[in-house]
Amino acid sequence: MPRMVRYERFGGPDVLELVEVEAPSPGPGQVRVSVQAAGLNPVDAKIFEGTPAAERFGAVPPCGVGHDLAGVVDEVGEGVEGFAPGDAVFGGARGRALADYALVDVDGILLHTPEGLAVEQAGALAISGLTASGAVAEVAPLPGETVLVSAAAGGVGVLAAQLAVRSGATVLGTCGERNDDFLRSIGVTPVRYGHGLRDRVRELAPSGVDAVLDFHGMDTIILALELDVPRINSVATREFADRGVTSAGRTEASLDDLARVAELIASGELVLPIEAVYPLQRAREAYERLATGHLRGKIVLVTD
Repeated sequence: MPRMVRYERFGGPDVLELVEVEAPSPGPGQVRVSVQAAGLNPVDAKIFEGTPAAERFGAVPPCGVGHDLAGVVDEVGEGVEGFAPGDAVFGGARGRALADYALVDVDGILLHTPEGLAVEQAGALAISGLTASGAVAEVAPLPGETVLVSAAAGGVGVLAAQLAVRSGATVLGTCGERNDDFLRSIGVTPVRYGHGLRDRVRELAPSGVDAVLDFHGMDTIILALELDVPRINSVATREFADRGVTSAGRTEASLDDLARVAELIASGELVLPIEAVYPLQRAREAYERLATGHLRGKIVLVTD
């Protein structure tokens, strides 16, 4: 029998259960994907924990879990064009991704997987790729400018930092010591987060910072405001909109943007590290690991 991760009540990762279900049938405009990999995102946990995100996404238990996925089209519904059984695809299906089979709307987030893109990377890409693209486009870094990226080794930050490097900007990335050498390897200058960050940033950027991309939260934005950074975008909080801090991200990017990021990863021009891979039955453990933070890239569940 096919399996899916589901929860009957809101709570921590302990509410997640792997249950057997009937294979879903695609409706009009849908495809059924035989899921091979599904990436975890912090918003997944906010939903099954019952935070305001649950109401925003219409989650009422019992519910499935996850969003990002990659696999192979198994069946197509009425009216579907451009996708056929056997196609390798990646995309997103809110509350349906952590399963052996997932229904995906073809007018939502669904793309063919480019040759050379590992299925674990494809399965972790939808939200991170869109969010990074939208955020970088919002601050529009120029050659010769300096950009500060918080959580630069994380699932979104690592892509945003590299996209900013590709623009010709000098990129500083906050991180822990573990990720210093990694960030240098992708063209980003590491800067230690925590107490004294302002002095370290000023030392590395004596002429000032032109833009900040925040994927962490309050402390980065406060620093950016103290440094009079003219362009600040945060996907972590909207509390400073009245101070000119924008919050562009996933919804401001297009499928073309996501396809471009996927092609760049497939060709080796961008790097999307996978921190850990867990089997579907260890979903609880995977989300517990996600909650500890300090990741390099993404955590992925696989169905095999």
